[in-house]
Amino acid sequence: MNQWSERILSHFTAELTRLWVACDPDDVLLDEKLLSALRSRGFEVMLYEDPFAFRAEYEERYRAAWDRGEPGPAPSLVVHLRSADVNELPWDIVHHGRIVRLSLAELFPKLAYSAVQQVEPEHFAGLFQAHQTELQSARGENESKDFILEHVYQLAPRSIRNPVDFWRELLRIHFANRSLPALFAQYAADIIQGKGLFADQPITTWLASKSALLRVVQAAWYRYLTTLGLDGINTSELPPPDYAARIEIRFDHADVQALVDSLFLNGSLHPLAVNRVPAGMPSWIKAGIVQDPAALQTLVLKGIDGLIETIPTAASSYKDWSEFAKRYGEIFARTQSLPKPLPVIGERLKTLQIQSDQQLQAWVAAKHYADLILQPVTKGPVMVHHVPRFLRHRRSAGETKVALLVFDGLAFDQWVQIRERLIATTQRFAFDEGTAFAWLPTVTSVSRQALFSGLKPREFDDSIDRTDKEESLWKTFWKNEGVNSNEVMYRRALRQTHQLDALEADLIDRRLKVVGLVIDEVDDRLHKERSKQDVAMWIGNWLRTGFIDRLFSLLLDKRYHIYLTADHGNVESIGVGRPNQGVIAETRGERVRVYRSEPLLADSAAAYPTTVRLDIAGLPANFMPLFAGGRTAFVPEGEQVVVHGGVSVEELIVPFVKVSDVMDTE
Repeated sequence: MNQWSERILSHFTAELTRLWVACDPDDVLLDEKLLSALRSRGFEVMLYEDPFAFRAEYEERYRAAWDRGEPGPAPSLVVHLRSADVNELPWDIVHHGRIVRLSLAELFPKLAYSAVQQVEPEHFAGLFQAHQTELQSARGENESKDFILEHVYQLAPRSIRNPVDFWRELLRIHFANRSLPALFAQYAADIIQGKGLFADQPITTWLASKSALLRVVQAAWYRYLTTLGLDGINTSELPPPDYAARIEIRFDHADVQALVDSLFLNGSLHPLAVNRVPAGMPSWIKAGIVQDPAALQTLVLKGIDGLIETIPTAASSYKDWSEFAKRYGEIFARTQSLPKPLPVIGERLKTLQIQSDQQLQAWVAAKHYADLILQPVTKGPVMVHHVPRFLRHRRSAGETKVALLVFDGLAFDQWVQIRERLIATTQRFAFDEGTAFAWLPTVTSVSRQALFSGLKPREFDDSIDRTDKEESLWKTFWKNEGVNSNEVMYRRALRQTHQLDALEADLIDRRLKVVGLVIDEVDDRLHKERSKQDVAMWIGNWLRTGFIDRLFSLLLDKRYHIYLTADHGNVESIGVGRPNQGVIAETRGERVRVYRSEPLLADSAAAYPTTVRLDIAGLPANFMPLFAGGRTAFVPEGEQVVVHGGVSVEELIVPFVKVSDVMDTE
């Protein structure tokens, strides 16, 4: 165990008391590794956010058991308060609880608190060790930023002397997925541009956004190959921003070559498909070209093999799974675009799916999924029910008009298809891509209702098997945030261009501040098809109607900040038969059956030995899911379907994307 973990966990000893209070305004305790370590020591952590929701869960799960002389779900409960003022808690919790105070200001006394606050929790362990061993005296604001940049992000902007230094360091931090928080990106950019480097370029954006940087590098790579006499077909439709035409990168420099090569191999950059390679071409450029369009098959195969080699494990972080899901979606989308994939591609893809499903299921079983509920939302939602609170944060930050677009059933690979089409047909949109975890079971009545309500499923038990309360839950959330109900919209079943005229009229007439829209074309279509290839073909036809182009443009023209996500994804599955009992009203969740009775659940599990039972935190106590094993479904035996409800990368990890106007990002 490292110094950081020992420092935090030394406060907690389960034998001392069963009720604890953590006053933690900086969310120190919510780091995944700390939560896992606490669980292994017999602690469960419960957030104190909504007093009524907290009281209901606390009384039902803990207080009632303790009053009966029973231990409850865990030997000790830690009530997490995102404040230093313990008096915000109910009197009985404070009176009976053992109080622990955690503060970044106290844990890092030699660094400026405002700088430490911007560091992601997963970096605290490394920063703490450097703080303890490298600092003899307190540092000021800028000195603290220098120290953190060096020891956390391994970036020393003062040592960057020329463009080669800059591109080497920039590519390195993004290859390691260490994009800089906004405060540090601006600080580093000021230092670099103060030396006269890239004075008229948005390098703050490049330092903070991997996707923005890759657009520039991709364009520079294609131009560089042109200077070498190579011409061909772009294997990505990613358009460069206007200023990219002025950017030149020394790809032939050894320090840059190695990093660019790695970015091509992991799928971050896309090669150029060429018909002929002139004699004498340097061998190092091969990773960035495909010698003929047919060789795209080999490129896809390499991508699949690379994913197999880097599948996260049951001990990985949720960020590891998120990054993996994005790469998986990119490769899978490319696989479906091949006219006639080689048989070996299908075989390797199946291996990837089997192994990733097994590891993800083990990760959920190890309770890491339960820890997602506790994650802070200010930098982005981790689970879909975090989305309303994230939007609340964005409105407080100045985005007064927000639009949430929920594409029902959209898997990440299908988002890639949509993105590529939009980029190919219009130069207007820019995308800042992330992910969110759907709720298990990944059915609409559970996950989409959580998404619009901002609640855990146990908090809407009365409507968990239907979706008719989504509008009232969405409006209730915003009413509690001080937004008038007549300034909030919820609309579902959007899919056709003729519906957009009425939407535009409402946006103008009602002067709406918060818009929630359900676009259900993908979910409706996937239940009618037998393969994801067929779904992709249908999505292609739908995209040609211009519905999404016009929807995005309409909202951007009205100055809305657009956020796009899904309630769940989807997978191809093979039927193993239908259980006859215990089915909830959600008829499209063929990958899961939910029971209100333990005996019924046990009977079905025995009848279908390949099924999987998982204990999912946040569900009602009498809402017990039984998941179809592997890539199977509870439909007639042998039938191939495209469905959702289960535990796979394609179903569980969905896109969360900010859609912007390109002109606003440059």
